[in-house]
Amino acid sequence: MPTFGTSYLSFIPYWTPEGGEYSIRKTAEYGFDMLEISLPSNLEFNAKKVRKQLSNNGIEARCSLNLPADSHMPLYPEKALALIKSAIDIVSEMGGDFLGGVLHSAIGSFTGTPCTINERETVKQVFTELANYAKDHRITIAPEPINRYESYVFTAADEVLDMIEEIDLPNIGLHIDTFHMNIEETNLYDPIIRAGDKLKHTHITESDRGMTGEGNVNWDDFFKALSEINYQGPLVLENFSSEIKELVGPTSLWRPSKYNSEDLAKGSLQFMKNMVNKWYNT
Repeated sequence: MPTFGTSYLSFIPYWTPEGGEYSIRKTAEYGFDMLEISLPSNLEFNAKKVRKQLSNNGIEARCSLNLPADSHMPLYPEKALALIKSAIDIVSEMGGDFLGGVLHSAIGSFTGTPCTINERETVKQVFTELANYAKDHRITIAPEPINRYESYVFTAADEVLDMIEEIDLPNIGLHIDTFHMNIEETNLYDPIIRAGDKLKHTHITESDRGMTGEGNVNWDDFFKALSEINYQGPLVLENFSSEIKELVGPTSLWRPSKYNSEDLAKGSLQFMKNMVNKWYNT
């Protein structure tokens, strides 16, 4: 069976030592198996302390990273390479084996044209070096395609999977997110079937970032596909409540959320468990 996780954004708007400890406690209290920690772009992060806090609360963790504007990979490949290598070092220090997130571009950085052949070649070269570096640390890396309003580099699963096949290394995979898939993919079944064992990490998000099951994401197709490839990785909740005021602008929560953050997290966790029971036991 997959494991059930949540992002720290269910509890706090950004990582701080105090907020991080709070989110770890709440992750355990709400009944999740794991916490996804989106590393701060300055990588000011006490890996040893966080590892101990996770152990004390009996939960696992995975790390992700979103590139800042000054490390937008097509334009600043050397900066992106150095930053992601440092993030891999942090994951290793935590005893982790995975780094996902928007590793290919800075969210909101555009050139006004589609990703060029040269840009794609640059991105592939960087990820080839990263996969080799991560392999020495026994870490898998997995870039996340996001929607066209946030990036022009990787916006669909096929684009990432094409690059993975060209690189042909065992420790580079795909990180998907149902919010972005619901915008960019023609359906939520085929990309998962194509990915197969290259699917390494999954964000569970409703079409309006609210309670899962109350929007227009085709969850049956999605979980049917996961069961058919026997996906055993984490299902990580990533929805947002306007109750956390600092998230309103960054996540475009222009209308008040229907649920507070606790009800949203607990209700969505139950929905994920129900869907897994439905499709993995058929």
